[in-house]
Parts: sequence; structure tokens; C-alpha cells
Amino acid sequence: MSSITISGITKRFGSVRAVDRVSVEIAKGEMFFLLGPSGCGKTTLLRTVAGFYYPDEGRIIFGEEDVSELPPDRRNTGMVFQHYALWPHMTVRGNLSFGLEMRGYPRHERRKRVDDALAQVKMEAYAERLPGQLSGGQQQRVALARALVIEPRVVLMDEPLSNLDANLRLEMRSHIKRLHEEIGMTVIYVTHDQHEALSMADRLAVMMNGKLVQTGTPREVYYRPATREVGQFIGETNFMTGNVREAGEMITIDTPAGTIVASGKGAMAGSGETVVCSIRPESWDILGAGEERPNMLRARVRHVYFHGNHEQYELELADGSEVKVIDFAPSGRVTAGGSEIRIGCRSEDVQVFPEPAGSVDLKS
Repeated sequence: MSSITISGITKRFGSVRAVDRVSVEIAKGEMFFLLGPSGCGKTTLLRTVAGFYYPDEGRIIFGEEDVSELPPDRRNTGMVFQHYALWPHMTVRGNLSFGLEMRGYPRHERRKRVDDALAQVKMEAYAERLPGQLSGGQQQRVALARALVIEPRVVLMDEPLSNLDANLRLEMRSHIKRLHEEIGMTVIYVTHDQHEALSMADRLAVMMNGKLVQTGTPREVYYRPATREVGQFIGETNFMTGNVREAGEMITIDTPAGTIVASGKGAMAGSGETVVCSIRPESWDILGAGEERPNMLRARVRHVYFHGNHEQYELELADGSEVKVIDFAPSGRVTAGGSEIRIGCRSEDVQVFPEPAGSVDLKS
């Protein structure tokens, strides 16, 4: 497996910059995710790394080798597609052996490699079946084995689990994660599914409008989004607009629903500025009688949704705005709409961003 250097990559289609000067370093053996809304350029970047597109600008380096101008077959990447792309007339063994045969491997080595790859994905018992005789999850395991059997320098995955049902997706997430840890393969994984990225990635990059806007571990990107747009796209959050009364180590913000105090660490906000506070639903605490927290606000319960291991509340604040709260230790004390409650959150759980020029829907 190889490290990957993506340096200043730009890919144009006519006047559209699908990928715009993207640079990132991916370590050998790293599970790296490209995450973003539809049309953000993540699949175009993946296909450029694979060699299906040539970059208009920039370089792609595997290890120490510049592969920017090499055709796909000379880059030795293993590709796992969204729609499996298995030969329907070939058995599982035939699908895995085909790429090795094209590379000129002798029969005995092809058989050994295929057996090893099928064992890695626990599909040895299905070697002589046709793809049409397999479930969706089994076909995806075969597609993964086909990518691994050539011993690629890099494994590229393009929305590999999007065609599976919810239970199979969870099963395959765990399987891919375990396999990655066992083999130490370098992976670039494209998805728009935030849960996949947050639960599987060593690091991830968020792309929007062809640009890479933030790179970090899942925890870093989730809890410390670089922009309001990243905070809106990754998970759920509540936005509250207000004016900065005081700025320093702590930032005091007057909002129509009440005063919010945020940690000033890393925040670019000065006195008198209009800003947006971002507070995750799980960061709010529902307060009992006599309980005190920072950033206490009064709210009226509009709806309560019980999900077994957590409850979700839709609340109305004093100014009529809505806020979502998630309680992962539900006590059942809030059960009916119309109840008056208090909520609070820690100052370090409040992210502060400049006022946006306009609202953007990033969930599609």
C-alpha cells in the first residue's frame, strides 16, 4: 500500500470547475473519507485519482511516484463501485481471477490469490456461484475481494454501501473497518453519508463546490467545524443569531431568545458584530427543578419523539424560534407538548461563526 499526495488538483468540464485546486496528504494505511453533498466534486476527485480522468492542473503521487499521467491499469488501484460491476456470466472465482489473468499471473498464483481474497471477506463457500445467486451484501463482499486480489497500492471506494438496506450497511461498515485494520490498506472512500464517515474514517475531508473546506478526524470536524456550512452539513445543529456584547476569552452574545456565552477560543468575533451560534442537539441539557447550567433558556415543548435509547425534543424558545434537543439518557419526565422547561449548555459547546450572507441547504 502507498501514501497518496494530491497536490493542487483541478478538473474542469467546460467552464465548470468540478474540482478546484484540492490538496491533501493521505498516509499509508489510512482510511480517508471524501464527504460532501451531491455535486460537490468528491467522485470526480476519486476518479481522477483512479486515472479515469486526467487533471487539468496539479499532481497525484502514490508513494514517491507521480501517477498523474498514467492510465488506470498502470496505477494499480483497486476500485469498489456503487453498483458492484461484477461480470454476471462469470462465477465469483472467475470475477476475481479475471484481473489477475489480464496481468499475466500464472494459474497456480491466480488460484492462491483468489482463495486468500475470498477468505479475507469470508466468501470461500461461494466461489463457484454466479453473482445473480448472491445477496446484495454478498455481491459487495465479492466486489471488495476483487479490489484486494490484485494487491493494489490504493483501494478506492465510490459510495459502496448505498445500495444496501440499513442492516446490511451496518454489517458492511463493521466488516470494511475490521478488514482495513487487519490488512492496513490505504483507502479513499467517497460518501455523502455522514454516519458512515464519522464511524469509519481515520480522517475525513469535507468538500463543497469543488473545494476542500476542512480536513480532520471525525471528532474534530464534528465538534469544531471550520465554517457554518460544515456545521450544518455534518450532523444536526441549532443556529441562533445574535449580537456580540463582549469579546475576549469568553464571548457574550445577546440573542432574541436570551444571552449565550461561548468560549472565545478560535472564534473570530468582535464586540458589536452579528454572529451565528451553533449548538448541537445533544449539547443541550434539560434541567430539573433547582438545577443550574450556563446558557439557561426557557422553552416550551412542542413535540417529543421516543427512539428507545434516546428522546428527541422539538422546543420553542421565548422568541418563537425552534430548537432541537436530544437526550441520550431519557427519564420520561418530559412527555407532553406544551410543557414549560429550561435548557442549558456548556460555553465550550457553542460554536460561533460570522453572520452568513444567506441560508444554504446542504443536506441534499
